[in-house]
Amino acid sequence: MRGGLSPPVYPAVRRGAGPPEKTARATLDGIGAKAEQEAREGSIAFEAASEAASGAASGKGRAKAVAPVTGTALDVDGSLDVLRSAYPRGAAGAGEPVDLPVRRTEPRIGQQETERALREFAEPAMSAPITLTVDGERIPVGPAVLARHLSLKDDGQGRLAPALDAKALLADPELAGPLRRATPGPVEAELRTDSAGRVAVAEEGTAGRRISEQGLGAAVLPLLTGTGAAERTGEVPTEAVRPKLSKDTVEQLGIKERMSTFTVEFEKAPYRTTNIGRAAELINGSLVMPDETWSFNRRVGERTKENGFVDGLIINNGQYEKASGGGVSAVATTVFNAMFFSGVKPVEYGAHSFYIERYPEGREATVAWGSLDLRFANDSGKALYIQAEATDTSITITFLGTKRYDEIRATKGPRTNVTPPATRTDTGPKCEPQSPLEGFDVAVDRVFVKGGQKVKRETMKTTYTPRDSVTCGA
Repeated sequence: MRGGLSPPVYPAVRRGAGPPEKTARATLDGIGAKAEQEAREGSIAFEAASEAASGAASGKGRAKAVAPVTGTALDVDGSLDVLRSAYPRGAAGAGEPVDLPVRRTEPRIGQQETERALREFAEPAMSAPITLTVDGERIPVGPAVLARHLSLKDDGQGRLAPALDAKALLADPELAGPLRRATPGPVEAELRTDSAGRVAVAEEGTAGRRISEQGLGAAVLPLLTGTGAAERTGEVPTEAVRPKLSKDTVEQLGIKERMSTFTVEFEKAPYRTTNIGRAAELINGSLVMPDETWSFNRRVGERTKENGFVDGLIINNGQYEKASGGGVSAVATTVFNAMFFSGVKPVEYGAHSFYIERYPEGREATVAWGSLDLRFANDSGKALYIQAEATDTSITITFLGTKRYDEIRATKGPRTNVTPPATRTDTGPKCEPQSPLEGFDVAVDRVFVKGGQKVKRETMKTTYTPRDSVTCGA
């Protein structure tokens, strides 16, 4: 067949009585669809070497060429012409193969350019770590990290040009921590309220340093083709950053009064003191700009030992068990209620599977890393500041900003669809005894009051499953 295609790619068409054009075109379309080969540009793939090949701590990476492929497609109209010529009635040689024409599409990035980019940039980039110096601190960056954020792209003239996703590299967990330690960011001012709920600055903020995406990219790319330690070491520029919240900006941001405050009390337990206190520490001082969405999970982070949390009781599959971060739902519930009474917009929230008596019915929230978050959008029109204070037996969350409403009221309906709990025994190693409580549905209305008038009402419905009675042991 013309165009270098072998007979197995396009099934042989044999001479004989010619079919009608409509039938022939349909047949050719089917052959073309099966045999079409899309063109593929030559490229370079970066990847981290497997742990089995390199060892988990080696941080190796590698680059490999992805070969270009010439695109081919059956020329249907040209093939019809060939068939018309090949099938005269009574033609001799019936049953002999017929060559059908194909169209070829050559890739812009061919084998020669792919091999050049591999040799001149990709292989040197993966050959060794680079070292970034940031305000005197030396930070090594291994090829495995670089491989996650490097690529080569067509520059529009048939050449592969290096590209670095500096934003993703800046946020990479293996680099973000060392960079934060080397360039501490600004410290926001701390606020307080007086007895009338008016806001004042308790402690002024301080300026910090930061690395820009552009600065990081400009520093990293030239180092990747260096051949020695000195040539693979470079300074990353930093720039001063002033705090958003300061004595001069508090009034401009509209943080002038207490919008809401809520307290949850709990029984004293060492794990609660640690976990609730740690979550409050991480939340305190949150500054949420207008139209920005605040996330509990993003602000607090994963509840791990490395992040300052310990094991405590959580609810899993309708039953108490021990896991890291137990007790943090008390903080989530307190934030939820501060959000509720401030009037800002809930974005994501979820109640506990069964009801816990110390929380208000239908006005509580839990969180789970990777599956359930507590988020709200600041639609107040002004900036919002969150205070968090914890003791051994309580957590208080306060929202400061500018009120849009004079008052937010909560109206709870009756329990409906009441379901009795069951009784069961658990012999598992994580078992915790559990007292019974009925399941039920409940609705809570959030009523917005302005100028003495009810201007809006939102209904939040919650379904609680029964809390079974659980006895541990045989």
